[in-house]
Amino acid sequence: MNFDLFFELAVPEHGGRGESQVFAETLEEVALADRLGFSTAWLVEHHFMREYSHSSAPELFLAAASQRTRALRLGHGVVVLPYNHAVRVAERAATLDLLSGGRLELGVGRGFSPKEYAVFGSDMAASRAIVDESLAVVRRAFSGEPVTFRGDHYALENIEVLPGVVQDPHPPLWTAAVSPETFTWAAGEGLGALAGPFKPWFLVKQDLKEYRRAWREAWPQGAPPGSNPRFGMTVGVLCLEDGDRARKLAREPFTWYYERLLGQTRPVLEKFRESYDYYQKLGRLQPLLKRAVRLSLLEAMGMVVVGSPEACIEKLEKYRAAGVDHLLCAVGAGALPTEVVQESMHTLAERVMPHFRERRS
Repeated sequence: MNFDLFFELAVPEHGGRGESQVFAETLEEVALADRLGFSTAWLVEHHFMREYSHSSAPELFLAAASQRTRALRLGHGVVVLPYNHAVRVAERAATLDLLSGGRLELGVGRGFSPKEYAVFGSDMAASRAIVDESLAVVRRAFSGEPVTFRGDHYALENIEVLPGVVQDPHPPLWTAAVSPETFTWAAGEGLGALAGPFKPWFLVKQDLKEYRRAWREAWPQGAPPGSNPRFGMTVGVLCLEDGDRARKLAREPFTWYYERLLGQTRPVLEKFRESYDYYQKLGRLQPLLKRAVRLSLLEAMGMVVVGSPEACIEKLEKYRAAGVDHLLCAVGAGALPTEVVQESMHTLAERVMPHFRERRS
């Protein structure tokens, strides 16, 4: 199980930090992650979400991070294809791959905010078709050959997309996934799947099983080059030598983060309740979450891991055992001072990650 980092560039008012400080300190954390041996640093694309996420231009942040790191992979998690022209997506991704020396992990997704769709002039009802066509265009652009494509949303004739990607055949491709059908679609497209931080573990575990099943069915003879089954999930983490101190420090910041996270994602989750049985289970939990998001409840639902190294190892084992390939750690959930975040990163690297490297060996 790879240990990654997950950033949303939160700027909570109670944190006492402005945007400039958050951006600068997050870049320092990314550079530290490179030195400590973390696998990937992931950055989201969100718009118009004051306090919760100021990451509206992640490709620019990742470009800066590429010049401060050497081995750490850089995850764009994810570029929202209905808001971005596919040719521009391919150009920016290739530029990032070039600047980083072939370290880009490219995630794509549909987005979920009606406000974002309205502002960027995209049709939410057509989002799946737009994503399908966009992904086809991006893949053709990565091939190095001129792109010719005709669909309902794109009409391209002999377009040479520059620069070219460094990785062969292209950067690893992922998708953000929420509904069961998206995990099935991801497997059929040969994409890695990224499960967000807003779903309880019992749901993510079912998604993981469905993704693996769908992959075996889609690729009985083996997937094409550049494709392999990869499953990542995001979890809030604070691991310190003193477990009681970790819980004390995490209690209010993690509550703040998950209250806002659930507020942003509740509409998209509720949309699935009528169609999928296990979302009905989540629906029964929503009243409880609305009344009292608290650390103990988040821990019980497997959405956060907080405590001493020994306690964290015990809690993290269930993800490894189920087959999670990438654990995207939101260390401090974007709401703790960078000194605490960096302390926790050191603790994870020195006391927790070696355990999982030994298990892998």
